[in-house]
Amino acid sequence: MAQAVQLQRSEGQQDGFGLQLEFVSEPGFELAFEGLARGQQQIELLNLRYDGATQTHFATVFVPDGKLSAFEALVTQYLRATTSKGIPRNTPLLNPILEIRTATFSALWTDSSDALPSSPDEPIWWEFWLPARDNQAAVLQRFRTIAEVLEFQISSEALIFPERTVVNVYGTQEAISASMALLNEVAEIRRAKETAEFFDALSPGEQREWIDELLGRTSGGDDDSVRICLIDTGVNPGHPLLSNYIGMADLHTVDADWGVQDDVGHGTGLAGVALYGDLVDPLSAHGPVSISHRIESVKLLPAARGDQRESYGALTMNAVARPEITQPDKQRVFSMAITSLDDRDRGRPSAWSSAVDLLTSDALGGRSQPRLMIVSAGNANTEHYVRYPFSNQTDGIHDPGQSWNAICVGAYTQKVTLDPVVAGESVLAANGSLSPYSTTSCTWTRTPWPLKPDVVFEGGNLVCDAYGIFSHTSLSLLTTSHLPESRLFSTTWATSAASALASRMAAQIASAYPELWPETVRALVVHSAEWTERMKAEFLEGEAKSDYEKLVRTCGFGVPDIGRALWSASNSLTLVVEDSLRPFTRQGSKPATARDMHLHLLPWPQQELLHLGNEEVEMRVTLSYFVEPNPGVAQRGLKGRYRYESHGLRFEVSRSGEDATLFRQRINKRAREEDDDAPYLSSASDSRWLVGTRGRHKGSLHSDIWRGPASDLAGLGMIGIYPAPGWWKTLVKQQRYNDDVRYSLVVSIKTQQTEVDLYNAVGVAITNATAIVI
Repeated sequence: MAQAVQLQRSEGQQDGFGLQLEFVSEPGFELAFEGLARGQQQIELLNLRYDGATQTHFATVFVPDGKLSAFEALVTQYLRATTSKGIPRNTPLLNPILEIRTATFSALWTDSSDALPSSPDEPIWWEFWLPARDNQAAVLQRFRTIAEVLEFQISSEALIFPERTVVNVYGTQEAISASMALLNEVAEIRRAKETAEFFDALSPGEQREWIDELLGRTSGGDDDSVRICLIDTGVNPGHPLLSNYIGMADLHTVDADWGVQDDVGHGTGLAGVALYGDLVDPLSAHGPVSISHRIESVKLLPAARGDQRESYGALTMNAVARPEITQPDKQRVFSMAITSLDDRDRGRPSAWSSAVDLLTSDALGGRSQPRLMIVSAGNANTEHYVRYPFSNQTDGIHDPGQSWNAICVGAYTQKVTLDPVVAGESVLAANGSLSPYSTTSCTWTRTPWPLKPDVVFEGGNLVCDAYGIFSHTSLSLLTTSHLPESRLFSTTWATSAASALASRMAAQIASAYPELWPETVRALVVHSAEWTERMKAEFLEGEAKSDYEKLVRTCGFGVPDIGRALWSASNSLTLVVEDSLRPFTRQGSKPATARDMHLHLLPWPQQELLHLGNEEVEMRVTLSYFVEPNPGVAQRGLKGRYRYESHGLRFEVSRSGEDATLFRQRINKRAREEDDDAPYLSSASDSRWLVGTRGRHKGSLHSDIWRGPASDLAGLGMIGIYPAPGWWKTLVKQQRYNDDVRYSLVVSIKTQQTEVDLYNAVGVAITNATAIVI
């Protein structure tokens, strides 16, 4: 080891139930943490931490009374004994260790450093995560006894999990650090979650103090930044949290008689979320806040609800044109949280959703590239909340959420803390589950319409008691008030809030990689999404492909993560391709036929994957492109010449041992079958995909996950992109059969095995396509 270690009890621990030790790694080396826990001696691993600045790993371990000799024996063996190969015993376990020391507050703190109070003597509420050493009731009671003797305030309720019990404790970091008896009962310490109720209940003067403190830590968002254009009820730019990021020139309206101001608060509330996220988070933290984008506003509704004198499709096209005419060179993410009040379209294209597809594909021309647009899924019927979660699956996505090209956003929730706690009240949705507000496309399952929503973001929760179900401030997102002269904070919720969060993430990606196409930003948002364990427990009924398709129709592809979208973790490799092909061609008076196929080599580290053998790995593929809509023919169906989409694209991955010639022949066969409207048939190569070819190739965004042994993945060397029929091919009088189309492809692999480095940055695009005429 790098230095000799001394293990000794701290004062006050000799008469306790054990002590807690912190193991510190050599910089750049990972601890063999699984070996630190010793089941027979009841030595328990409490938490793991990592300091990216120093590349140091930390592990906190609880050692019961009288069991310290187990670690002493390991060290003795290391110093005095060797293996048959002449290597000191226990080398893998002990070599990475730089230091072993008694655990203190810092060893138990697993939250962000920004969440610590600005002063160690500032009292706040903390989350104490208690281990389950003997039985949880005894651990909790012992902790309460110690905390009460030390005069800490403790929450009356506790959250009980299989391996942890969580209680809230009010006090200062200084007082907590001074009590080794208290710390010795704890596995982790985090900051208790603030709720919107705390900030919303503050007086106007107190709210201003919190805002001034946040503004002092906030930077970014200059005039050249990416813009989120909110198509909503207007935005009032006078709010101190908004004024630096939206000016009077950024305010527009589709009707001059309405003005540009926000009279109801919906648009201004979404502006705060689109800039800062849920304001509870930056207000509760103490670190710097960087904003990468700005806000624009187009007033589409004169109030909370509009009238029907004008088509919403036409109004939306008008709304998109206003800022583009004023400032045509700005990069934008369009965000619209206005939907119809019902789900009667059931996935069928409408005039409104088709207008969104027209705008996103830029079929009318005049721009250098398509538009990225985000729409909310619409909110569930309030009368059906009592049937949650079944109510979500029977309440369909609202118009224009069925748009093929826009990112449709549903809602999930992590908001489960009621403030204040009232006897008889409980939250309706569990942590990580679908929000009661969200709508789904489960009622579309027997149709060829897209899988919607695409993703879900935080949308808030509801409260239930003996009398009914209702909203609650503490279960909503905190945001900016449209009347800052009287109140600076307000709340927002449901799929509107979720769509604003999605727009914020899209703007962050576009700001980090300004050269990326809108199709690619869309692909990265969806590709980064994962289902929570709660979603799978509640909505994944089995392991059949139809079960996964239903999960997607309920929860989208899950919850996106900005970290996964911007870069790959060290145990994954990601390939990003932006390319174009010509899907069709026509010779003379003959019918149009399919033309181009692209084959991309998958740059997997084959030897490393073979080395992993049967270790399970995961490959994810996401293909994103925009279609030009033709809703007139789509009313008659999607077969033959009556397709809604201008074209389709499909992806296929080569099989083990399949060379380029055989792979091309198989894709040609599949393309001809789809030309003849033959149904997708499952095959052996489809068995490891979660959604499968029959489900994933709906709409214009296709994502699926392959799971299997690493050695099998090593044999999958190519991915093919090929065309599927659309009206460009069948409506020859339109003469669109020679047009080119763009697509973005994201492919990643990951494994839990950390000894094999599969890292490659997301931002590196590999365009090794081989164009083939089919």
